[in-house]
Amino acid sequence: MGGHSEDYDFLFKVVLIGDSGVGKSNLLSRFTRNEFNLESKSTIGVEFATRSIQVDGKIVKAQIWDTAGQERYRAITAAYYRGAVGALLVYDIAKHQTYENVELWLKELRDHADSNIVIMLVGNKSDLRHLRAVTTEEARTFAEKHDLSFIETSALDSTNVESAFINILTEIYRIVSQRQILDQGMQQTLPGGSVVPIDPTTPDTNKSNRPSCCQNL
Repeated sequence: MGGHSEDYDFLFKVVLIGDSGVGKSNLLSRFTRNEFNLESKSTIGVEFATRSIQVDGKIVKAQIWDTAGQERYRAITAAYYRGAVGALLVYDIAKHQTYENVELWLKELRDHADSNIVIMLVGNKSDLRHLRAVTTEEARTFAEKHDLSFIETSALDSTNVESAFINILTEIYRIVSQRQILDQGMQQTLPGGSVVPIDPTTPDTNKSNRPSCCQNL
């Protein structure tokens, strides 16, 4: 699914979280395959797709994971969040309850994900402006309070979907690049050029030749 090339400089895992029915799966399919399905059913379990973009001349491959928002699938959270360096926290602008639950999802993210994960609040279904139940200003204020980036999207008409994913991937890339520079500086000052890992977590075993910083912040 999505980009098939294995030629990339960085691999970033990004997760989609939020209530069932807010449009996470359609955001995923719109960004990775430019598809939208009006008959889309709730995701059962977990699925992911990939797409590669260029940032500063480097190829960044995004592995984007989507899971069901229903309570009964919470058992998969530990594996779902493992290795994630970014998260899109999605709500439906026409359903205020999905926005109210953002706080619960944010807590779950803080509990299970890496403390340095980059988080973007996404108000989806902006095409339903005539049914809007969550104002842009209300959501932006929440995002600023919790130090999140914020954007409104529509998977239906493609509004801001590219921007949302590209913005978060670019932010992750900048952070990782800075850490690589710092890490190289530390290696030069240590006796024998000892390597100091940026993150102690295990890198993707399928890409053991990739630096661990490209898997986890």
